[in-house]
Amino acid sequence: MAHDVSSSDQLLLDNGGLWSYIWVGAKHMVTGYDHLLFLAGVIFFLKGFRDIIKFITIFTLGHSITLLGGTYLGIQVNEYLIDAIIALSVLYKGFENLEGFNKLGVKVPNLLFMVFLFGLIHGLGLSTRLQTFDMGQDQFLLKIISFNVGVELGQIVALIPIILLINIWKGKSSYEAFYKASNVYLIIAGFGLFAYQMYGYFNGH
Repeated sequence: MAHDVSSSDQLLLDNGGLWSYIWVGAKHMVTGYDHLLFLAGVIFFLKGFRDIIKFITIFTLGHSITLLGGTYLGIQVNEYLIDAIIALSVLYKGFENLEGFNKLGVKVPNLLFMVFLFGLIHGLGLSTRLQTFDMGQDQFLLKIISFNVGVELGQIVALIPIILLINIWKGKSSYEAFYKASNVYLIIAGFGLFAYQMYGYFNGH
């Protein structure tokens, strides 16, 4: 149900002008738990507010490039496959947070680069969703930009409680257990979402 595309959304876009694209963009990010799980995994790894701003900005830049460019150029990707890759990004972040690469004796990839790369991939997923709507040709670019603005606003709204929860928990003795359990769940969720999307791909549902 992440990024669910509904007939009510289409009706809203048909009648609501550019503001409706902002609203639907925000809604799709707030309900996009695969994107939010990845970002939660990134936030776990960061030390302070400056780091959070830097990494969220680079993620935003990445997904804005592919959301705007992919939609404007009409680049079509299979929704199941792109969502499967997004699921793997969730699994990847949980694995990295639990020092999986170090335990395997493998050099950890540069986090800033990986966040930007996954941002590009997540943007393609959002672009795929946006292209399922009938947008018409009038104000086409402005509609894409408005949707992207909505995505950014939705991302901010969704991340505030996640950041507050993690920061509050950092001062508690149970944080270590919370950290490990949360990242194990990220791995499980990533694997489960990947399997679900691949099942959808091979069964055409």
